[in-house]
Amino acid sequence: MEHPLEPFWRGIIAYRVLTLITVIAVTLYHLPGYSSMLGAVGVLVAMTAWTLVTSWGYLGGLPGAPDHRGRLALADLAVCVAVMATTPLIVTDAALDLGQPGMGSIWTSGSVLACAVAHRVRGGVAAALVISGALVLSKQRLGVLELGDIQLLVLAGLTVGFASRVLTRTAARLRRLAAEQAADAERERLTRSIHDGVLQVLAHVQRRGSEIGGGAAELGTLAGEQEVALRTLLTAGAGNSDASGHRDLGAALRTLSSPRVTVSAPAHALELAAPTVDEIEAAVRAALANVVAHAGPDARAWVLVEAVRDERGGDALEVSVRDDGPGIPEGRLAKAEAEGRLGVARSIRGRVEQLGGTLTLDTGPDRGTEWVLRVARTDGAAQL
Repeated sequence: MEHPLEPFWRGIIAYRVLTLITVIAVTLYHLPGYSSMLGAVGVLVAMTAWTLVTSWGYLGGLPGAPDHRGRLALADLAVCVAVMATTPLIVTDAALDLGQPGMGSIWTSGSVLACAVAHRVRGGVAAALVISGALVLSKQRLGVLELGDIQLLVLAGLTVGFASRVLTRTAARLRRLAAEQAADAERERLTRSIHDGVLQVLAHVQRRGSEIGGGAAELGTLAGEQEVALRTLLTAGAGNSDASGHRDLGAALRTLSSPRVTVSAPAHALELAAPTVDEIEAAVRAALANVVAHAGPDARAWVLVEAVRDERGGDALEVSVRDDGPGIPEGRLAKAEAEGRLGVARSIRGRVEQLGGTLTLDTGPDRGTEWVLRVARTDGAAQL
């Protein structure tokens, strides 16, 4: 799927080529009046070579290569400033007094557009101010012409930066909508095929178990719980990966809901890279499995997902799994690990540490157990 900003990058390339042709024509026309004709030609050659480099880079380079266009835009800005700095060495004061442009002229505004696309509004406005400063310093004057150019540069950086931000957010929403529609269609198909089979059988087992009583009643209760869990999975869904490879963590954890497990997550999507969501979900499943194994089948559990700030002030995600069981006796986990039973170490702690997160345990006699998983937001998904 094409990146939503690809048309902007192609437009910048076209703008760069057209402005280069214009600058070459204007420079050659005024060449006899320059103090250094050889220097002017050398700058034109450098501008042409750099236009080829940026055109290749802004197109994305080799297929499958990392996207370095943000850094290339900053390098482009530096090259444009260097080109403008040659103006006092090549263009005479008399020519500037007559209104002739400095070296680079409108070609240098391409770097403002590139920074606006790569770094949004802040990048576009900052680049416009840098080019404006270079314009005034290189021509050593601030007149009506320079003020008009500065206004156009700032307006271009602001407009293109805002448009790129809006377009990126709109594309992300469309990707999420397409993924949700595909997931809804798949759930509807599964619901139709399962409803006439598995769900009806589980409902029948629950009903007959209640009628027979005794050991069959317990079997019926289990069948009822599985029916509820299956219906939750079909209606809520785990959330398929979208076109950018992200999943909704909240949707994935809601599938763990059951009569004894309550899951609370924000109403908005908690988008993370799909592999990260898979690992967090697996760690939470392991913690819930420990609740059943050690706190008993009647213990209740609560899963809470929330956005927090880490110690450095960055965005992080915290998932807590709490139960109302008897708690874990002191030294029991260390003893289990020493005996080679590494369920907690591998299933929970290992996964969290692999994600670069932290895992804390709060437990004690008669006050239950609470696992707290915290993972920093290091992917490119929208902030929480």
